Amino acid sequence: MEIQYLGTAAAEGLPALFCDCETCKKARNTGGKDVRTRTQSIVDGKILIDFPPDTYTHALSYSLRLGQVQHLLVTHSHMDHFFPVELIHRHEHFGHNAKGMLHVYGNAAVEKAFYDAVLIDRFKVHPLDDAVRFIRLDPFADFMADGYHIIPVPADHDKRETCLIYIIEKDGKCFLYGHDTGMNLSSEAWNCIFSHKYDLISMDATMGRQKTDGYHMGLADDIAFAGKLEERGCIRPDTVRVISHFSHNGGMTHGELEGFAGKHGLVVAYDGMKVSF
Repeated sequence: MEIQYLGTAAAEGLPALFCDCETCKKARNTGGKDVRTRTQSIVDGKILIDFPPDTYTHALSYSLRLGQVQHLLVTHSHMDHFFPVELIHRHEHFGHNAKGMLHVYGNAAVEKAFYDAVLIDRFKVHPLDDAVRFIRLDPFADFMADGYHIIPVPADHDKRETCLIYIIEKDGKCFLYGHDTGMNLSSEAWNCIFSHKYDLISMDATMGRQKTDGYHMGLADDIAFAGKLEERGCIRPDTVRVISHFSHNGGMTHGELEGFAGKHGLVVAYDGMKVSF
């Protein structure tokens, strides 16, 4: 299995659009891996995870043929993870020779955002019935998509909606995609996570060296999260442990993150990074 991290930043991007903090100044000056677009990933070129405003940039940067992708998992409705107006362009009028139906999976808030976007007056002449279909997910209700076994697990994020993280399995490989979430998961969520063994875990690192009580995680939480899985035998020494979803509020450059990660067996994601496992 392969995952490519198309974008690795939190909602404001890095450097943030209107920000002049020291972290953003360094990112502008240094460029390279210190510049991050909003979080999005793709698995084996087939399963897209989240749909931020930077999706078009990602398609250009990494030569993605998104018209051939038929499955989109959405973690939650926040704009940096779901920017549904762009889905209009999968209509045949805009996206010629797209492959079959794009199935968009998400919670009730994502569903509302989807229909609010696709039904706006400007696009009623281009209905998406034959191009995009929304599928509402319930926590723990597993399903199959193109041979992948997917389990949506409720996250510790925005209490106004049931945000989701995902367990994804295929051909004996299994990984946990854990963005955006804090550590305060329900007992049911932890039990579901503990019931699998992982070849890769991808963890939220928004807060950097800072600590917050839920909503997001920082580096100390990432170590604790991996420790919980290790105690339960869910990860092995060779399990890939990736941290992603970085914010300027974390106050760390890519080099500083790598210095920390190297001491704790973590891999720091950067835009465009591919990991095979």
